[in-house]
Amino acid sequence: EFTIIMLTFYLSNTRQIGSYTDDVILFTYLSLVPSTRCTLCTVTGPTVIDIHGHVNSVQDRCVYSLIKTPSIPDIQVYTTFQERRRKDVSFLDRVILSLDNPGVNIYLEQGGKVQLDNITMALNATAQLVHSVELSKDQTGVTAKMSHLNYTMTVFFDGYTAQIYIKGPIGQAPLVEGLCGNSSRPFNLLLSWYTADAFHIYCGCNVLKEAPFTACHSNIDPEPYVMACTNTLCKYPAVDGLSCQFLEAYARACSLYSNLTLDGWRSNANCYPQAFCQDRFCSAHEFCGENSNGDGTRCYCRALFASAYTAQNSLGGVVNCSSNARTLTLVGCLLEDQGISYTNLHLYEKACLAQMDPVTHMVTITFDIETNPCGTIIKVGVSPLLSNSQQVTRCPLEELIGFTCPFVIPDITIDFSVTFKVKSGSIWNYTVTMMAYTDPGHTQAVGKDTEVHLNQKVWFELKADGLDDKNVALVTDSCFATNTPSPNSSLIYDLIMNGCANPTDKTMTVESNGQGTANYFSFNMFQFYGNTGDIYLQCRLNLCLKENNSCAPSCNPNGRRRRSAMSKYKDENPAMVIMAWST
Repeated sequence: EFTIIMLTFYLSNTRQIGSYTDDVILFTYLSLVPSTRCTLCTVTGPTVIDIHGHVNSVQDRCVYSLIKTPSIPDIQVYTTFQERRRKDVSFLDRVILSLDNPGVNIYLEQGGKVQLDNITMALNATAQLVHSVELSKDQTGVTAKMSHLNYTMTVFFDGYTAQIYIKGPIGQAPLVEGLCGNSSRPFNLLLSWYTADAFHIYCGCNVLKEAPFTACHSNIDPEPYVMACTNTLCKYPAVDGLSCQFLEAYARACSLYSNLTLDGWRSNANCYPQAFCQDRFCSAHEFCGENSNGDGTRCYCRALFASAYTAQNSLGGVVNCSSNARTLTLVGCLLEDQGISYTNLHLYEKACLAQMDPVTHMVTITFDIETNPCGTIIKVGVSPLLSNSQQVTRCPLEELIGFTCPFVIPDITIDFSVTFKVKSGSIWNYTVTMMAYTDPGHTQAVGKDTEVHLNQKVWFELKADGLDDKNVALVTDSCFATNTPSPNSSLIYDLIMNGCANPTDKTMTVESNGQGTANYFSFNMFQFYGNTGDIYLQCRLNLCLKENNSCAPSCNPNGRRRRSAMSKYKDENPAMVIMAWST
């Protein structure tokens, strides 16, 4: 702001010359004199450029007093710094306006979010007066304005840069305390390695010394901004718009001092408007950044938070087993790092889907052992456990995240009965039988009156009669348990997959598969918790010609079949055998 000063001088000559008198000569001078004094502090990334143009870096995660001045009493501005992609660099995270009267805090946060204590405010370009603070928000960021007598302080925050601008009477410089008054206190981290001659590598920051920024050099010294930019970009990856952040801060400082818009700087520097994460609200352990696929933005885990999980190759996996409703909690941003959408997560029963908390972005999935067990299975080892697996459907694989909870096992016995359903192959005429035994020697057959207890090991024999075992082998391709006779039941538990034992069931063994016309397997008996009635053991069988073929599935130590050792089955219509037991 300027005041127009007009000075007028009158020069009079009273000397008479003949009948004429000299004219009065008038001189008028117009001068533009500043009527206000402007003070600016910029905080961007990890750096503070104080009101004297001094530059320092904040290297820890803490809350600092940014500015306090008696020119505008009853308010103090704080700021917090937190890490993003790396633990050793802290970035400006939010700005806090602390009002002494009436004793409230206004938080300016990432994504343009503004909170009055714990209440989220809805703002727009029209300023709202909140406890003597004018608050507004547009596509560039959030602005807070406070006035007292002849002084006005404006705080601007776009999620990456905070700029505090104080206007007051000329000749009356405001007394400023906090980082903006002296950025070297309290952390005293002056860059001793920096000299004007030493900066021969600018990491892309030297553009601030070129046009169109040169138009503002007489008003704003570019050196502190070049220094702040270089100190950050030379040791931190230029991601999330960071390379443009310091240019944005300088351009806005220029507009505050001289009303210059520096037309064309964005296109020259290939920079978009800085508030690109506007209205994307991340949780306290996240920050907003560019999506790695170039499609917009997303919330990333902060490095310090993520390190506790990545060190253990974990996605969270916290299990609450304290009530009937068992809950598994996973970290949403870690899932997204692996390309997993929480909407694709489900338990054994696909209707039991994961949910994401809209504030914390933690992902939970719950099953109730009484009302909705979601395919939970009771497994008994040294201690009884309830077992379930969270599954994620992600092309081309389906992956499992297993979890268990301790369980007090009830006194249950199983009345075992046997039914058979046999389909003959289209090439050979043969009969398939399945028998169950309570001993590994297959001498004690299970009958209708046999009691088999939960977790008791049972041995099974699959046998094809009417075949020449020198030329043909019986291969059990798969066996699985269901709660209905249909192979497409809502509850399915795999025992044999691709000819090999399910590696997640440590009680499961398979013997002699594909070696002759009979093979064997065993497992500990179980039930689907919360479901009474019959359980159906269903097995799909194939025949294989031994000539020039290895019919035995090749399984690695964890029970999975190697694709390179796939048996060449010749039976286009596999046999299906079903055995049922009742609980």
